[in-house]
This record gives sequence, C-alpha cells and structure tokens, in this order.
Amino acid sequence: MEDKKALRKRFSALRWSVRSPEKDALIAERLLSLDRIKNADIILMYASFGTETDTWDIARKLIAAGKTIAYPLCGEKSSMTFHTVENLSQLIPGSYGIPEPPAELPQPVITEDTVCLVPGLAFTAEGARLGYGGGYYDRFLPHYPQIYTIAPAYGALVTDELPQLGHDFRINMIVTEERTVLCRE
Repeated sequence: MEDKKALRKRFSALRWSVRSPEKDALIAERLLSLDRIKNADIILMYASFGTETDTWDIARKLIAAGKTIAYPLCGEKSSMTFHTVENLSQLIPGSYGIPEPPAELPQPVITEDTVCLVPGLAFTAEGARLGYGGGYYDRFLPHYPQIYTIAPAYGALVTDELPQLGHDFRINMIVTEERTVLCRE
C-alpha cells in the first residue's frame, strides 16, 4: 500500500478531476435530508476550500432552517476548538487561508445530538479517513465520542483501503452524490 504522502497526492489529483457543482448539489441534498442533520442540536461545519465538496451552500441552508452551526478555529500543536456563528460573514481568514471564526465567539455545548461534518481526501466504507496530515480532527474527535461524524465526499474518493494508525479516528457515515455509507452503525 502507498504511504500517506503518496495517497494524498493521488487522491488530491483524483478529486480535482471528479469535482463538479452538480455533484456538490446532490451531496448537499442527500446530506440535508438526513434525520441526523434534521435532529441535530449543533452541526460542526468546516469551510470548504479548493476542490473539497462545497459546504458553503449546506451552511447557508442550515442557517436558513434555523440550525445552530459552528466552525473550527485551529490553534497550536494541531489543537482545534469550534465556535458558533450566526452568519457566514463572521468568518475571517485564518490558518492556511481557510475562513475561521473569531476566538471570542461562543463555543457550543457538545451533546449526543451534535453532528460533525469531517473533511478528508479519501475514505473507506469502514470509516477510515485520509486527512491532510495536520491531525486536527484526529485530536479533537476522541474528546467527544458522542459526536456523530459525517464526511461529505465525492463517490470516487471512497476506496477499498487506507493506511490507519492507532490515533486515526474513524467516521460514522459518508455521504456521496450517489449513496450514503453507514460506516460505524
């Protein structure tokens, strides 16, 4: 099996070739129709950038529906906190040029009804995830095992196997343009 660096390069190129606004719309529609999302008290978002599946339209629709959303603020040593936003204009340029919330915005109270959308380059149907190498989510999520994790991703990025280390966190669900994959039910 390729090492993570080679896999990141390969899946990054693949994502570039398969991305499309039509697929983003299908993923958003499928994701927003989930009972997990409809019944969530808080949805922990991420600000999509580059070739990632678009989360901006999802966030706008969640806000319009009256849902509470929060975005990550990256700190030192790959630490991360989430902060509640009422509108997307509150986000400011942050780490790696990715929009983040200001630190003074409130942190949500995490419950068993909290859902986290998790970014990544590739996933397996068993919930393994290939991230970007910073370890932010792998450090954050184990502190909150009650959070239900969902990865919006293009179907081509669901693969048979990925290298996993002991600290790599597995996700609960993958939502693609074609299907919903239950990973850890």
